[in-house]
Amino acid sequence: MTEGTAVRVAMATMLLATLSVAVVATAAPSDRGASAASALFGARESIEQIDLSPDGNRVVYVTPGPGRTSVAVVVDLANNNTSKTVAHSSGAPDQLSWCRFASNERLVCQVTGVSEYQGSLVPFSRLFAVGIDGGKLTWLSQRSSRYDARLRQFDGSVLDWLPQEQGAILMAREYVPEAGKSDTRLVRTADGLGVDRVDIATLQITPVESPIKTADTFLTDGRGVVRIKGEASRAGTGLLTGVSQYRYRLENSKEWLPLSNWDGDHNGMLPIAVEADTNSVFVLKKLDSRLALYRVKLDSSLQSELVYQNASVDVDGVVTARRGADVIGVTFSEEKRHVIYFDPAYDRLARALAKAIPQLPMIDFTGASADGKKLLIHAGSDADPGRYYLYDTSARSLNELLLARPELEQTTLAHVTAITYTARDGTKIPAYLTMPPGKEQAQGLPALVLPHGGPSARDEWGFDWLAQFLANQGYAVLQPNYRGSAGFGDAWLVENGFKGWRTSIGDVADAGKWLVSQGIASPKKLSIVGWSYGGYAALQSGVLEPGLFKAMVAIAPVTDLDLIKRDAYQYTSRKTVANEIGSGAHIKEGSPLQNVDRFVAPVLLFHGDTDLNVSDQHSIKMHARLKGAGKSSELVSFKGLDHGLQDADARTQMLDRISTFLQQNTAE
Repeated sequence: MTEGTAVRVAMATMLLATLSVAVVATAAPSDRGASAASALFGARESIEQIDLSPDGNRVVYVTPGPGRTSVAVVVDLANNNTSKTVAHSSGAPDQLSWCRFASNERLVCQVTGVSEYQGSLVPFSRLFAVGIDGGKLTWLSQRSSRYDARLRQFDGSVLDWLPQEQGAILMAREYVPEAGKSDTRLVRTADGLGVDRVDIATLQITPVESPIKTADTFLTDGRGVVRIKGEASRAGTGLLTGVSQYRYRLENSKEWLPLSNWDGDHNGMLPIAVEADTNSVFVLKKLDSRLALYRVKLDSSLQSELVYQNASVDVDGVVTARRGADVIGVTFSEEKRHVIYFDPAYDRLARALAKAIPQLPMIDFTGASADGKKLLIHAGSDADPGRYYLYDTSARSLNELLLARPELEQTTLAHVTAITYTARDGTKIPAYLTMPPGKEQAQGLPALVLPHGGPSARDEWGFDWLAQFLANQGYAVLQPNYRGSAGFGDAWLVENGFKGWRTSIGDVADAGKWLVSQGIASPKKLSIVGWSYGGYAALQSGVLEPGLFKAMVAIAPVTDLDLIKRDAYQYTSRKTVANEIGSGAHIKEGSPLQNVDRFVAPVLLFHGDTDLNVSDQHSIKMHARLKGAGKSSELVSFKGLDHGLQDADARTQMLDRISTFLQQNTAE
């Protein structure tokens, strides 16, 4: 077996044994020459994930190989930065997601993917341990059996990296019972999610929590003690209701007590991190219709105190250190992303780094040695994809290690400006404007609106490879946080971008009108490009405002609201999806597929055929309906790719085709 093939071969064997599916062939690269810019911006980010060893002497990072492949590389910082590939995934369907140090000598890694099983697309994930030399690869899941009573999709997750114990982890492991085994009394009966302590070197497994069939998550205190259990509420039919129920334990107790509920509308309390020193849990809870951070005592009082609130936006998480053991800050995004550090040492260091590298204001602490003396830091900006540094607190030295996108190092990138524009009802809509480099004051440019996906998501200030490519091609790009976007509180959600599509799509259309009204865009050179819900927004704008946009590009779009409910019918989430989409007149009125007669502009569609988020049938049906109505439509399908199109060749082909399509349809 050659170096780097271990994960790929083992994963293929495991899939055949446990899922009984075939590996999907990779998509072929473009059969015509791609432009240089398409190849540069279409390349996947070089550092997809990175971690620092406990002794601070090595880093491991996951980086793309050719096409959709990925490799894990260990770099010895103390030995002339020598590197070694320790794992490899094909991307068809296994994708290497991350690798982290469990000790100085052993790694824990995860592979994920989407495969076909009995006619349905099924996501999966697997954890494995491997040495820093690529040897002794071992899967960490329960051993599979031909008598398994059900499909094992997810084998588990790492709950606690046990920084006080080199080489051991707490793992939430999925246990599948056996059925129909009549030739022996040795039948596995454990069923559900349990917690085990796993010694990564010896693979000795010590049970910590017996498997619970209804459990779907646990939280520890970062020191090996399980304090929170979460269960997804299900209807009598077994379908998810969208509500999660959380329970907690008192110190030195095994009894589970009620803590909170949490639903899809962010009602209740969501536990996100346990703080051992204060015997409390950090939770997200609404205050004045926006999410705020609270600390709740894990005693009989459940006393709650407000930790941080922002008057304009939702608090969205916390920052941790010591491999997740300590909560050191809170995060939120206004015009730019912010971190408020609770820990004075990290606060001082963040301020010092901001002064040392002022051109890279987005600074994140992404890893630390066990003694905290060496820190792995990522720094970036709107016009810099990011750089990774090693900071030595003793020597007070900051050394650059790796570039996030080295292909773009010699390319002039565009700056991003936060703006607001006025929607048709007078509401001020926050957005980000990216002008072509060197044309910041230009007028009459080709321009486009780039709505984000979700819709329960938002755009943020920073580097965006798709927006940067379009700006590189000479387009002014406007990214609106239309109503229906997440992060701005309940009032901004207006139900959601499907039930309230007229408001959301109206805001998107008004973004295009603003570009024209400001003289930035020529009305004959105005287009729209979107991915996922953004693709839906691009198409539905052609229903709401026919002819406003002269060209429409939709990547993995929702095209029919009835169809997206039918897509979910064979999954346990079908009830929650049906509730999100709703019923009524908006189903027909808000579906591009059912309103193709209103389309004026040509349409370009892209879709992967293993897209679990949005079935490729949305684009296939949309293309056929448009062509049948005599409209201009083109569909580019990518075999074996899912919603994110994680393939450099596919992305290069897509960018090249988008560039040509926009030029052809916006020429005066």
